[in-house]
Amino acid sequence: MLHGLLDKVPAHESVHGFRRGRSTLSFAAPHVGKAVVIRFDLTDFFASVHAGRIDAIWRALGYPGEVARCLTGLCTNRVPSARLLAPDLRERFDWQERRRYRDRHLPQGAPSSPALANLCAYRLDLRLAGLARSLGARYTRYADDLAFSGDGDLARMAERLAIRVAAIAIEEGFTVNLRKTRVMRAGARQHLAGVVVNRHPNLMRPEFDRLKAVLTNCVRHGPRSQNREGLEDFRAHLAGRVAHAERLNAARGGKLRAIFDAIEWEGDEAVE
Repeated sequence: MLHGLLDKVPAHESVHGFRRGRSTLSFAAPHVGKAVVIRFDLTDFFASVHAGRIDAIWRALGYPGEVARCLTGLCTNRVPSARLLAPDLRERFDWQERRRYRDRHLPQGAPSSPALANLCAYRLDLRLAGLARSLGARYTRYADDLAFSGDGDLARMAERLAIRVAAIAIEEGFTVNLRKTRVMRAGARQHLAGVVVNRHPNLMRPEFDRLKAVLTNCVRHGPRSQNREGLEDFRAHLAGRVAHAERLNAARGGKLRAIFDAIEWEGDEAVE
């Protein structure tokens, strides 16, 4: 369903999560060097997309009713009430959250869920992008992270923006977790999805320091000593993290690359 059907249907231009050629960098880059960056978080992004909305998507794409129902059944799931009321989960969910998971919804982790969620959020993205344009601001979304940025005028209307974004989200079937809203001005660290955007895209300092420490210890004590999670291909894991750092900031990433290249790999780890 993902590669044969859903990959052929484009999401809104503001969407950067789960799209070929897009990434956390493309999500954050439009907000570099802005006077204020405002981040919102959607609650239970996948669970908020219930089966009725998925069925409507398949029908809108031209599939007959029986086919749409079959496809909807294949890509949705529900959690039994007994499981949600079990002692280990009872306190983790309120009544509204339990209702979301009890009804058929997009399961997090399924290959088709991100693409379907993006399609179901098309009107949300359309309206929020229009709201941003009316304010002279920029808008992007990465999964459940919504980002707005602009000049000093946007900072002064941050509270009103939060109310408007929350209202639009509710009208489109989503919920903004206002407790996670962050208003980040230029004088403080501005970051989106782990990418610092104050002057240019950059890796967050704590993440850079942790990765540097792991790489340095790999050189000193061997890579096996640092593979605490028992990853099957630890070399590829570290190479990917270094490549991400290089993409954000070539100079700082180059320092990590030099340490990575100094690691001595043994046995199968040494095979490219």
